[in-house]
Amino acid sequence: MSYEKVAQAKSEIVIGTKQTLKAMKNGEVNEVITADDADQSMTAKVVQLAERLNIPHTKVPSMEELGQACGIDVGAATVAIKQ
Repeated sequence: MSYEKVAQAKSEIVIGTKQTLKAMKNGEVNEVITADDADQSMTAKVVQLAERLNIPHTKVPSMEELGQACGIDVGAATVAIKQ
């Protein structure tokens, strides 16, 4: 599951929609993960750009659990795993 992938790649992740979009545009991202319970207007830009750039995209059910996998105390809507 993607939570484990994020937890294993902690030093290689980008947390948050703005930072993820920036890293994607700079060609630094291998995969993006979005939370299903996040505001879809926030995650839609990431999903669309991932499709356009052929970056694998995975959905997980919970922002809270995604945040915990990143090692932060709040939920995370979007996380990118860097190359």
